[in-house]
Amino acid sequence: MTRDEFNAFCATLTATNHVVQWGNADVWKVGPKVFALCGWADGVDAFTFKVSDIAWEILPDMPGLRPAPYLASRGMKWIQHYEPPGLSDAELKAHIRASYDMVAAKLTKKLRAELGL
Repeated sequence: MTRDEFNAFCATLTATNHVVQWGNADVWKVGPKVFALCGWADGVDAFTFKVSDIAWEILPDMPGLRPAPYLASRGMKWIQHYEPPGLSDAELKAHIRASYDMVAAKLTKKLRAELGL
């Protein structure tokens, strides 16, 4: 997946917004909460997303994936796809969508209603 494909996919999800911050990273939020970001790891696009408990146990052992720098060191279950082979585009999209769903589910009922979720 390219950075442009990542941004195009994230833009299709309901009630998302995009900001560029943290050293030119593309940061995607649902409401005020981050669900995915794309920055660089050694000059290559690196995709970062929140994961479930079971994915947290499995994904770090896969080549090209690791606990997300900064986020995981603070006890958060976020994974970074930073080099090939990593995940296929379809798998990456599925994990980004799952991250979006987990983050959206944590928003207040009122905010979810306001956002049309």
